[in-house]
Amino acid sequence: MRGEIRIAPSLLAADFSRLDREIKSAESGGADLLHVDVMDGHFVPNITIGPFIVEAITRVASVPLDVHLMITEPAKFAPVFIDAGANSIVFHIEADSDPAGLIDMIRSRGAKAGIALSPETPVTAIDRIRTEVDQVVVMTVHPGFGGQKLIPECVEKVRRLAAVLPEQVDIEVDGGIGEETIAETAAAGANLFVAGTAIFRTADRAGAIATLRRLARAAYARPGNTSPSPRN
Repeated sequence: MRGEIRIAPSLLAADFSRLDREIKSAESGGADLLHVDVMDGHFVPNITIGPFIVEAITRVASVPLDVHLMITEPAKFAPVFIDAGANSIVFHIEADSDPAGLIDMIRSRGAKAGIALSPETPVTAIDRIRTEVDQVVVMTVHPGFGGQKLIPECVEKVRRLAAVLPEQVDIEVDGGIGEETIAETAAAGANLFVAGTAIFRTADRAGAIATLRRLARAAYARPGNTSPSPRN
């Protein structure tokens, strides 16, 4: 059930020259999962990593990998990333003409399926599939680059999703999440938080993750329940 507060450090902000140690420091600091951004230079104006790097990450990581495909052909590449070790695949509703089919394919291969909404995309864009996914990701910045500031208008989108999504569907927020912004997104109904610079740009990863979790738990609310759920 939605309500378990989870923190997903974004490896986009990690030091790739020492990625194994960055992963271990995030995990020992309390990361619930690791967020991996895949960009192709077409859907977004940046290029990041491919399946070989994801496969290398799985040899080091012990928590699940949340792989976010910011690419133009998610149906073509989703199986490749699942085979590389992705535990969940998030794709953009704007990038696929048959999201229901892609969700079925992802799940048939043993991974969780998530759908992402860019800042300009309305909640209504996922009306037909909102009960079919495991998570909905609200992009609270424009996808493509790390270190951006949260777009305040996106918080209302979280609130609208919390009112209509089934309780088993996680609401994830991605972009500009830190100590100054996590509470407002949690209060709107988000329970899964992607944080990059707020974690990897500090030496105390455990302290950063603990602070984010505490702030989110204190603020978290969902319709009919104003009390946050404890971490399992």
